[in-house]
Amino acid sequence: MSGLDRLAALGVVVADADLASLTTYRFGGPARYLAEPPDRVQLQQVIEARAHEPVLVLGRGSNLVIADSGFDGLVIRLTGEFERIDIEDGVAVAGGAAWLPSVARQSVEAGRSGLEFFVGIPGSVGGAVRQNAGGHGSETRDWLESADLVDGGVSSAGPGELDLSYRHSNIRSDQVVIGARFRTEPGDVAVGRELIASIVRWRKEHQPPAVYNAGSVFRNPPEDSAGRIIDSLGLKGLSVGGARVSDKHANFFVASPDASAGDVYRLVQLIRDIVRERAGVELHPEIQFVGDFT
Repeated sequence: MSGLDRLAALGVVVADADLASLTTYRFGGPARYLAEPPDRVQLQQVIEARAHEPVLVLGRGSNLVIADSGFDGLVIRLTGEFERIDIEDGVAVAGGAAWLPSVARQSVEAGRSGLEFFVGIPGSVGGAVRQNAGGHGSETRDWLESADLVDGGVSSAGPGELDLSYRHSNIRSDQVVIGARFRTEPGDVAVGRELIASIVRWRKEHQPPAVYNAGSVFRNPPEDSAGRIIDSLGLKGLSVGGARVSDKHANFFVASPDASAGDVYRLVQLIRDIVRERAGVELHPEIQFVGDFT
């Protein structure tokens, strides 16, 4: 019996676990193992037991497409103490599972500014650090002081050490971001609330609802916008199976409740091919495809 099988027998790990309900697309096959550690002790148990299993760290399930066949490895989804958010001496200290909109709102209510842009990103702190998430003129690296990572031991690294650039970091798939510290600036609560409200309004006006899509599909090319390019080619509404290019924002692909992960994968490949052929631009996916799509 493997270490993870023993943890499954103890209830620490779930075998053959549903993942669809944990993603914003609401589809995809099961994980061979799913661990949802609430604290560092249990997380360490899971990491020590994983042996050579492939690892996927799952946050809020956005920017992610799980294959219809699932993920043949260990999925780690932080809970409990990893969801905590504190504002200490002007620094926002948040666990890796903390929801970014909550980080934005709590910072504003504490009279701090700078992190309001997080309200427009429906993901976790760990995901923001891993992808250097950004929007509305700011990126994670602009405000990150340091992040704590676990891959056996615990280490702390700053933006430079993490090689943060546009939607990129050097964090490995088997490293877990368990927390981060963000600098903030003094701010007026009323002004911060209005900025958050304006970002929320902008999202509602320009982007489809979060369920049944995974956020921006492609990274923006230098000095351009993936959504503008796709829209300029008249591709809004183009569909493959139950997946369709959004009529609201061309860099969002929405899915019907009966769509499959394969539908989204094939639509992404189709749009890449069309843009390459007609516009001479190579688009690179921002969303992560996990599992076997061959």
